[in-house]
Amino acid sequence: MKPMTKTLPSESRYRWQITWRIVTAIFGGFALANTSGILLTYLLPMNKIDALTTSMLLSFGIYAGAVMWVFSHRSLFKSLAGIWIPASVFFAIIVVFKLIGVAP
Repeated sequence: MKPMTKTLPSESRYRWQITWRIVTAIFGGFALANTSGILLTYLLPMNKIDALTTSMLLSFGIYAGAVMWVFSHRSLFKSLAGIWIPASVFFAIIVVFKLIGVAP
């Protein structure tokens, strides 16, 4: 069975790729920024308030970098994987920290 994008005309395929990039930039970048901010709160060697402030400030830069990452690659798969895989891994690490009782 052929993928749906292979059977679409060239212009429609291009529009769907741009749509997926925009959705990934908005929601995937948000997910990556939040999960990395939470993970940094756990990992930074400072008191809780300073770690929280530092990690949330760094998450703004991570979000901007994620948006640039999505639109910088020719391959749609690389741009999707480069956002969603790290966000999923960070989320899994956060869940493990919560389950074993690590406090931020």
